[in-house]
Order: sequence, then C-alpha cells, then structure tokens
Amino acid sequence: MPTLGPTEIIVILLIVVLLFGAGRIGRIGGELGKSIREFRKGMQGDDDKASAEEAKK
Repeated sequence: MPTLGPTEIIVILLIVVLLFGAGRIGRIGGELGKSIREFRKGMQGDDDKASAEEAKK
C-alpha cells in the first residue's frame, strides 16, 4: 500500500478546503469535538453505573 507524503497531504487538504470552504470545515471540526466529548461522557456514565451496581452486591 503506498504511503502518503507531505506533498500529497497538502494537495488533499487544499482540495477539501476548496470543496467545503474554511468556515464549514471549522464547524465540522467543532461538531466532531462536541460529539467526542459527549461519547466520553456517555462511556464514563456507563462505568459509573457499573460501579454502583457492583457496590450494591
């Protein structure tokens, strides 16, 4: 499988910016970060529930 060098990555990033625009990419990044935080909170909540159930036993 061929590897991507720095030149190829720059070309791909330029194409993405041209297609979506800088503002939309920023919003997508923010939404992605928010989704990851919510996922982590959900996983942490599941761990808290499991700990509480084990403590009851």
